[in-house]
Amino acid sequence: MKVPANALAQKLKSGLAGVYLVSGDEPLLVGEVCDAIRGAARAQGFDERDLHVAERGFDWDGLLASGSNLSLFATRRIVELRLPTGKPGDKGAKAIIQLIEHADPDTLLLVVAPQLDKRSLGASWAKAIDAAGMVVQIWPVEESQMPGWIKQRLRASGLQADEEAVRLLATRVEGNLMAAQQEIDKLVLLHGSGKLDADMIQEAVSDSSRFDIFDLVDAALLGDAGRALRILQGLRQEGVEPILICWALSREARTLSPLAWQIGHGDAPGQVLGKVWARRKPLVSAALQRHSSGSIHALQLQLARADRVVKGQASGAIWDELTLIVAKLAGTNLRLKAAG
Repeated sequence: MKVPANALAQKLKSGLAGVYLVSGDEPLLVGEVCDAIRGAARAQGFDERDLHVAERGFDWDGLLASGSNLSLFATRRIVELRLPTGKPGDKGAKAIIQLIEHADPDTLLLVVAPQLDKRSLGASWAKAIDAAGMVVQIWPVEESQMPGWIKQRLRASGLQADEEAVRLLATRVEGNLMAAQQEIDKLVLLHGSGKLDADMIQEAVSDSSRFDIFDLVDAALLGDAGRALRILQGLRQEGVEPILICWALSREARTLSPLAWQIGHGDAPGQVLGKVWARRKPLVSAALQRHSSGSIHALQLQLARADRVVKGQASGAIWDELTLIVAKLAGTNLRLKAAG
């Protein structure tokens, strides 16, 4: 069953499905939908969560074992499968279908993927989820929709802003939903609830001269490796959580991936860039001149690994991982010296 994201909360109140597919390229919205599903599941006694990331060479048999074996200490569990490329392959598709066909009422399967096109949604594994559970597609917020989205988020946070203030904030974040939410959270801290005007917005968003995550992403997209790495070091010194950097970089990689694929298959770059926000076209265009579909896929695999490292699912030094990824996105291959 396909369920719009804004209708999911009501569906969850009516009961849990045995399997969910969440598909989208907006980390903030995808994260919120997944949190809602996990929260509803925890309320129903699903106290354990097994997280799997289907990187190259992924152990699909291990996933099947995870879905069928209950631990001694929990009776219900969430098996969460992340598909960085959105394509599990033949073996992965069979494993997902097998999990669904042998569904256990004490196991909930949550599959998270980037935005899937019509062909991908027609694949056997996706159709099996559609038939047995719920498919929630997260659509990007278009440029024309951004002011309305910001106004709704402000209202949900107890803030009211006039049209000029909303337009100013929309211009500041340039379509980046995570940046928008961060600014809104900052406004709540600064002003609590109540009314906002453009002057208050201007003061809040320009009150800090420090580098932020989105400066990092922009510098890397432009190919300015030196500046990007300096910003990364600054973020580390400021105590910024690595997972936020992973999300921002993953979002850009998922945006670049289909564009690079289209250019690689003969589409004109100008046509491909037609749907990119006007303010971001120079950044995206610069990145696509350096990267092919293959190199972006390699970046996505590195980001999937970094995500596992930051969550304690794989060994490694997360800041080293991020340094290599940022440099590679900017067009520079680094080799870090081993410690000791």
